[in-house]
Amino acid sequence: MNNPAQERNDVMDRLAQAVALLEGSLDRRLIPEHGVSLGYAIRGARDSHGIAAVQGGIVAGETKPIAAGPCGFGMDDGIARIILTAMKFDPLMRSAASVQFTGRARAVLEDDLFLECVTGDPKQVSEGISTMDWGVASCCRDGVPDVIFRPGAGGNVSRILLFGEDPVGVANNIIICSNRI
Repeated sequence: MNNPAQERNDVMDRLAQAVALLEGSLDRRLIPEHGVSLGYAIRGARDSHGIAAVQGGIVAGETKPIAAGPCGFGMDDGIARIILTAMKFDPLMRSAASVQFTGRARAVLEDDLFLECVTGDPKQVSEGISTMDWGVASCCRDGVPDVIFRPGAGGNVSRILLFGEDPVGVANNIIICSNRI
């Protein structure tokens, strides 16, 4: 794509579609206390300003999940770092989401959906490197998996990271998981 403004608009539109899908079908058991993070990068993104995300994530509303804020570029540094790290290993993997870990969700993703899943080892973190960056990178040595399970350690909460080329595909995997847990 030669028009950067158009690509940014397309990224925002596709992210908004994914958010709408999740608002209608996300199981509350997959929503962490601080919300589900979801992001989508422009091609060749180098920092969080090249990654659109939901400000505040998708949270449990009174009756259904809702976006806590608008979608925009530079809205979520955490999901941006996850996507940027994955893109170092596969530039086509431009979308990711972080949901709450549950044993049932793990079983559905591994056994029912047959997704490529990798479990990170929080005990193997190298000094001086962000645990999130290292955790993602250590799981992507042979390519970016569909799912990374991040066990909690050192005060961190257990999470499931889902990856894809497009946020609608990531959202669809979350919805299928939501419907089976």
